Amino acid sequence: MDFFKLLGKGTKFNSKRFQEDIDIFKNKSTNIEEIKDTVDVEEESAVPELDFFNTNKTAKENKEVKKDKNKKEKKVEETNENDIEPEINFSNQSEVQKFRLNHKIKIYGTDVPNPIQSFKDLKTIYNVKPYLENNLKDNGFNMPTPIQMQATTIMLHKRDLIACSPTGSGKTLSFIIPILHILKSPMKKGFRAVIISPTRELAQQIYREFQMIAKGKPFRFCLLSKATNLNTETGYNKNFDILISTPLRLVHAIQHESIKLDGVQQLVLDEADRLLELGFLEQMDEIIAACNSPTLQTSLFSATIHSGVESIARTIMKDPIRIVIGQKNAATETIKQKLVYVGGEEGKLIEIRQMIQSGLKPPVLIFVQSVERAKELFHELVYDGINVDVIHSERTKAQRDNIVNNFRIGKIWVLITTELMARGMDFKGVKLVINYDFPQSVQSYIHRIGRTGRAGRDGEAVTFFSRDDVTYLKSIVNVMKSSGCDVPDWMLELKKPTKEMKKKLRNRPIQRKTINTMSKYDKQKILHKQDMINNSKKRKQNTKSENNNKKQKSE
Repeated sequence: MDFFKLLGKGTKFNSKRFQEDIDIFKNKSTNIEEIKDTVDVEEESAVPELDFFNTNKTAKENKEVKKDKNKKEKKVEETNENDIEPEINFSNQSEVQKFRLNHKIKIYGTDVPNPIQSFKDLKTIYNVKPYLENNLKDNGFNMPTPIQMQATTIMLHKRDLIACSPTGSGKTLSFIIPILHILKSPMKKGFRAVIISPTRELAQQIYREFQMIAKGKPFRFCLLSKATNLNTETGYNKNFDILISTPLRLVHAIQHESIKLDGVQQLVLDEADRLLELGFLEQMDEIIAACNSPTLQTSLFSATIHSGVESIARTIMKDPIRIVIGQKNAATETIKQKLVYVGGEEGKLIEIRQMIQSGLKPPVLIFVQSVERAKELFHELVYDGINVDVIHSERTKAQRDNIVNNFRIGKIWVLITTELMARGMDFKGVKLVINYDFPQSVQSYIHRIGRTGRAGRDGEAVTFFSRDDVTYLKSIVNVMKSSGCDVPDWMLELKKPTKEMKKKLRNRPIQRKTINTMSKYDKQKILHKQDMINNSKKRKQNTKSENNNKKQKSE
């Protein structure tokens, strides 16, 4: 430093020009700021005799270096102005594995693409359109869930996928984003994506979410129902891009040649384990056969996928990647699970009435095993003066839609239902799920309690069990344990039910006593009131139809 002081007194030292020299000093723990402050040298080349740093560059080279540096600085400024995060790369596969481990993402397959760490990565890495990014922000989707981190990238790479993730973890969004991106824009080429769900209510929910995320892009969605006009002559197939349907409705349309699926690029089975069971399997075979495009990409999503379903799925898929989020066939950790012993069937009504008296936080879902029992419990709770309704397969389409809507907006506080509402339905405000009747399988239990504790919210699930249910208790106890719930030691020591016993329970539920504590007089009184209400509704409808007929005749 003394040498520089003597040599450069009254001159300036260009720190930018001699950056490499400064870096050498920096590596030797020399303070750069001290060098800048102490010495200033002019922007002339050093005399060869004094060029002991070997950095005597020409003025032309220095100008080029300076230009390159200015360009880089300008690019950084532009990036900051646009507020776009730079692409976050994993430097090696060990970092990817660590990231997956932290988010409980398990992967099975070859050539698996890396997960994303934020929704902004979709734009920087995959060049996803701005409307998708804006719609995600507008609807409060700020950070992807583990299933969205990995499933989205796999679908964007056009790989077949089997995804198992807990209820309420965001599976629907995992396939909506890549489908909209891959389709790019609306085209009058017929259906290019088909989403199948086991229930009409779930299909409607998927339809609403597609519309929400596709806002600003004129994609045309078709929710297949009785009211849909299936006329090929009017260009029905050409006018729509995405089809959402239940299996039976779609098979009926295929058989009558109202719909052609030979141009489908994306096929998604939501609640796939239910769709690939015996009740739906023949219908799914016909749908998959109709989707005969060589570029077809198939994706399966569910909260519970057992080995039998996976083996069936692999027969219709090409080298699929399998994802498991958290523990396989486990409930989300945000749900507080509780088992309540009620003795016999009579104890269930006593317990539920005690819960009501102690104060339930609505909305509440109550699951029973059959339509008859749903009706019986409804009559009991209506008699108690509770704001309750019931939904099951025997109710009309209009009634079901009205009940679901009223439950969502809070007009109905307690909703009694069968397995109809157990899968996929997203009631964000549900605080409590009550399994009035013991579930017939582990999968049923997971899907039922998954109606609460969605999207990271807290929830509670209470399951009643009687003397008849003790044999099957261990299966539910294992789910509770794997989900992080406290379980008594005596329950952990229970024997597991055999495969034959499980199969028997799945096929035929336990025969239970009728739910009835009312006197015959009270029951007849309620039924009489309901008949009067139904008759008055019919009279009003008949009067309206007569008035309409009179108007038409007069015209």
